[in-house]
Amino acid sequence: MTKVFLKKKIQNRVLQGHPWIFGNEVGQIEGPVTAGDTVDVFTHQGFFVGRGYINPQSQILVRLLTRDKDEQIDAEFFYRRLLKAWKYRQQLGYVENCRLVFGEADDMPALVIDKFNDHFVLQTLALGMDRWKGAIVDALNRIFSPKGIYERNDVPVRELEGLEQQKGFLSAPFDTNVIINENGLKFHVDIENGQKTGYFLDQQDNRRAIQHIVKDADVLEAFCYTGTFSCHAGHYGAKSVLGLDISEHAVNTARRNAELNNLQDVCKFQAVNAFDVLKQWTREDKKFDVVILDPPAFTKSRENIQKAITGYKEINLRGMKLLKPGGFLVTASCTNLVPPSLFLEIIDMAAKDAKKKLRQVTFQTQAQDHPILWNIENTTYLKFLIVEVQ
Repeated sequence: MTKVFLKKKIQNRVLQGHPWIFGNEVGQIEGPVTAGDTVDVFTHQGFFVGRGYINPQSQILVRLLTRDKDEQIDAEFFYRRLLKAWKYRQQLGYVENCRLVFGEADDMPALVIDKFNDHFVLQTLALGMDRWKGAIVDALNRIFSPKGIYERNDVPVRELEGLEQQKGFLSAPFDTNVIINENGLKFHVDIENGQKTGYFLDQQDNRRAIQHIVKDADVLEAFCYTGTFSCHAGHYGAKSVLGLDISEHAVNTARRNAELNNLQDVCKFQAVNAFDVLKQWTREDKKFDVVILDPPAFTKSRENIQKAITGYKEINLRGMKLLKPGGFLVTASCTNLVPPSLFLEIIDMAAKDAKKKLRQVTFQTQAQDHPILWNIENTTYLKFLIVEVQ
């Protein structure tokens, strides 16, 4: 097997558990380098570090799959890893809908699998993982006997690996519009055309966190997508809920979700540009008891990080100004380039500009089925904050 040797000066990050090895961290390679193949990684002194897949076209040259010298990467390897990931979710109580595999956090870099009851959505985001797609599908069939498996590999990041974007059935075709249960509500999931894998499971715990603050409240949700927070607010006793999203398709789904839960009289939705509306309503001095902000990621690259900071500060400033005294701001960020400390700093800056005093109610990350590894920063990506604004 081809051997990859790390440089002495910058090998500690990998030795401390990070599975990514960048090209500039490699001192030398012995043997042929074929994109997608499994290679062994060693320290500069020749001590075994781990085994993973290589791709010279990617900035991340090697992604480690195991640190056990005796563990071979074959079909059984993926069966064992999926079984382990499933057992972990079961132990936490995520049995119906969950992120079954969360990439690096489950020792399967660049693999995402979401479970929507008896249906599975899969993403293989790197060449080395894509090579094992057949084995992964076989393992899913073996463990779950699912009603259907679908791939949502229509993501630009695959092109960095020399892969094409694609989506389609990895099982017999099935109706890709499914209905799931979450926190006592039902939601439509569009597996084929919804964002990411069709639904944002990572907020399912956080949606429960608004239960008490929305009772008898007038609630505004900006960037509502398919209205999941809005429907939870209605379900938990809000007096009125208004959801805003720029996508007409998302708003139509939000209305269908409200109807599915008999909340159509409480939850209303508008297809508008939330940035513009927040600005306009601030000028008009409109007021709500609760404002929920759950925007999409404002940047995926470090070059645009300042733009993202400005964007988050702006919408949170406007959100605070739209609240009645003692109202609650519910705000989130899924930009993994904005760490938790920076996110809180942005909210603090917005509060100072708005001349508001904040009292923290809760600060959470993504749902527990998206586990966090402390030595891998990008596994902590979602920040969710509730504050009372005075």
